[in-house]
Amino acid sequence: MNIARKLVPGQTYAFVVVGVIFLALLAAAGLRATPGVLILPLEKAFGWDRDTISLAAAIGIFLYGLMGPFAAALFQSFGIRRTMVWALALMAFATFLSGFMSEAWHLIATWGVMSGVGSGCVALVLGATVVNRWFVSHRGLIMGILTASTATGTLVFLPGLAALTEAYGWQPVVWVIAACMAALIPLVLWLLPERPADIGMVPYGADPAAVQTQAAAQNPLVLAFGALGRAGRKADFWLLFATFWICGFTTNGLVGTHLISFCGDMGIAAVQAAGLLALMGIFDLVGTTGSGWLTDRYDPRKLLFMYYGLRGLSLIYLPYTDFSLASLSVFAIFYGLDWIATVPPTVKLSVEAFGERDGPIVFGWIAAGHQLGAASAAFFAGVMRTQQGDYLQAFIIAGITGVIAAILALMIRGRKGGTALAAA
Repeated sequence: MNIARKLVPGQTYAFVVVGVIFLALLAAAGLRATPGVLILPLEKAFGWDRDTISLAAAIGIFLYGLMGPFAAALFQSFGIRRTMVWALALMAFATFLSGFMSEAWHLIATWGVMSGVGSGCVALVLGATVVNRWFVSHRGLIMGILTASTATGTLVFLPGLAALTEAYGWQPVVWVIAACMAALIPLVLWLLPERPADIGMVPYGADPAAVQTQAAAQNPLVLAFGALGRAGRKADFWLLFATFWICGFTTNGLVGTHLISFCGDMGIAAVQAAGLLALMGIFDLVGTTGSGWLTDRYDPRKLLFMYYGLRGLSLIYLPYTDFSLASLSVFAIFYGLDWIATVPPTVKLSVEAFGERDGPIVFGWIAAGHQLGAASAAFFAGVMRTQQGDYLQAFIIAGITGVIAAILALMIRGRKGGTALAAA
């Protein structure tokens, strides 16, 4: 039963949709961040090497990104609500099942493969599709808010999960995550219409007389690879893909997965380190929402240049600090403002370059690059830590890639694509 028709009438129901998607993205991002809390407890409980645990995290992150373009195609072919319900159910089942694991391959199967596939359908490409479908005006701002939820979920969940781990062990953590995923299913079923026309609306900011066209359902594989084939002939796609690969390499893959362990090497307790990540999450909510507002008003290429450049310098700075409360707080605030502020400009450039219909799917492929970069960093940093005994070179290399991304961003042309009102 869908109760959307009984709630807020008019275009403002779009903000109810944003609220539901915000919560789903928040929870899915929290799930993807949980391996960062579990690394040390699983080492102690099972004696698994850090690079083995990092491999499971890397597989999950990679599949989280790889699912992006196929999720965007599924949203068009089978619907957002139906796809989200199945994805949330898969994440709930996988994380609950992991509470009974005893072998390393169990970790890879649950937190790597199953949760990676599920969370990939509740990711940035979901936000891009919803914004494109439900909004005509303020797209940058709304995308900034939804993007902030992914980073905030990644970071804000961690202190509580770390405290739960220290008090009761790792198993309650995975069951709490499973319960959160399951609790979202009825919310999606009750409050999420498929598109504005289903409740007699047009997208927010659209002319009330506008007719929203709906393309016939197509095979999601055809949609995904067709959009990729068209986009791959443009240099902008490869520049956006490369910069977003670096975005993932320098955020959730490195900092999100390994900062708690890095701080542990420096004698900082897990709960305190998770608190730093939570501080980043709070400031990311401000920074990424602000980035969306700026994207509506300024050249997104110049914004990306600033974001990537400052991020790269901050990563180079971190290993040379004294890891005091003051220096880490400065890093957390500065880095948090820039955590994934890159997303709203990247989404805007994708839609400008590839049009209203292809744009969200192309962004899904670009987002796959983000998670491929994140997976690379998660595994790379784990291997570097195992082989060298510290994270120094991993953070320096990541910082250098951030500076490279800043230069590449200025090379994007961002040509205008089609602007006709179309249902994604």
